[in-house]
This record gives sequence, C-alpha cells and structure tokens, in this order.
Amino acid sequence: MKKIFAICAFVYLSLVLYACTSVPLTGRTQLKMIPRSEIHRMSFSAYTKFLGSNNVLNNTPEAMSVQRVGFRIKAAVEAYMKSQKLGNKIQDFAWEFNLVSENTVNAWCMPGGKVAFYTGILPICQDETGIAVVMGHEVAHAIAEHGNERMSQTLMIQGLLIAGSIAANVDPSFLNDLLLQAAGVGSQLGLLAFSRLHESEADRMGLIFMAMAGYDPAEAPRFWDRMAQQSRGSNVPAFLSTHPSNETRIRKLNEHLPVAQEYYKQSTLR
Repeated sequence: MKKIFAICAFVYLSLVLYACTSVPLTGRTQLKMIPRSEIHRMSFSAYTKFLGSNNVLNNTPEAMSVQRVGFRIKAAVEAYMKSQKLGNKIQDFAWEFNLVSENTVNAWCMPGGKVAFYTGILPICQDETGIAVVMGHEVAHAIAEHGNERMSQTLMIQGLLIAGSIAANVDPSFLNDLLLQAAGVGSQLGLLAFSRLHESEADRMGLIFMAMAGYDPAEAPRFWDRMAQQSRGSNVPAFLSTHPSNETRIRKLNEHLPVAQEYYKQSTLR
C-alpha cells in the first residue's frame, strides 16, 4: 500500500507541475488542469443558454457603449498578447459583450471572452471610461484564465480530475454550476478558493488593459469610491461578493496607477 501511495503521489505531483503556468502581466504561477478547449466548450454553451433566458438589449445607446468599450479593450489586449508572443493563448477566444436588462449591480466574464454587463451597474459607471474600468477587470479574468484555475482547484480538492481531464462520471449540471460560480454569475453563489486573490489580480491587470485601450486609469479609484457609496446600503452589490474591501482595492489601485498611466500615455487608441 505504501508503494501504491508513493506512485500515486508522484503521478499527482507530476500532473500538478505539468499544469502550472504563468499569468500574463503579473507572472503569478497558477494551476490549470482543465484543457482550454474543454472549458471553452462548456463556457460557450452556458453563455448561449444564459442569453436565451435573459433580456439582452441590442442597439440601445447603453448596449452600444458596452460593445464599443469591449471591442476597444479586446483590440488592445490582443495586440499586447501578440507582442508578448502569447497570441496562441487567446486564438480560440470568441469575444462577446452583451448588456442584460436587470437592475443588478454586476458584470462577469466566462472563459473564452464571454462578457455580460447588467444595466444595474451602468449608473455607477456613469460613462464609457467607467464602463472600461469594469470591462478591463472582466477581460482580465478571461486573459488570466481565472475560471479554469478556480474550477481546477475545486475539482482537484474533490478528486474529480484524472490525468488533466474531467472525470467521465462527473455530473454535467455540477460542472455547469461550477463554471457559472467561477465566472461570478448570480448573486447567491458560494465562494471558491483564492477568489480574492483573483479579484485583486484582475484589478491590477484591468487597470493596465483599460489604459492600453486609451481610457484614463485614474477613473478606476473614482469608480470604486462610487461603488463603496453604493455598498453602504442594506444590499451589498453582487459585484462585491468575492472582492477585497473597497478601501483595500482603492489603495492598491492607486499603487498601480503610475505604471498604468505610462501605458495610457503610450496608447494609440486615445
């Protein structure tokens, strides 16, 4: 039994080391054990179902603003990834930026670039630069592949990963719920491991992404100050459910602002 345990431990450690990669921009080492093609297949299917069961706005001024900001940040991020020879990491992304008519203060991004904004967050955004704060943050989740990382951690803890693939006997509805949870869809979802680390990393990356796209990153601390005012009411916005405190977030954003401002000055999309 000891020999079998040692072999299993060796195989497990080998898989973990093999599955370790680095997050663009931050360089943080992360664990991703679900094949990108597999998680994107699940993501695209779940996103399509979500759109079919919600009131998606098209061709309204607000919807067009969300799409305009989304595609502008997408262009900047793709140029950056290509310049870093990381274009292969996003070559199978299928970007979408949709606005959902729902009075919920929330936005999220599924793996593979599937973004949803809720109309309830737009008054806090105020304008397209405010939208860019949120959009940069959500796009950062996709670029950092936080959804894959969260799902891998949870499945690994439960012993549901075999040789880097999802075990065949895992309930598909469980995987779908786990995917939605990892993306932050909904307001009553349980927390996954390291979610605050992911949120802080998305803040840092998103600040730079919006700057690359020609949006003034100085708006980010102001946006979160408005969000802090909103969260002082009885109902905490869903967007804050797994996030660091507003005070911590604003302090860290201000720390990262000088670097982001350099990207903003060099942006050709201003």
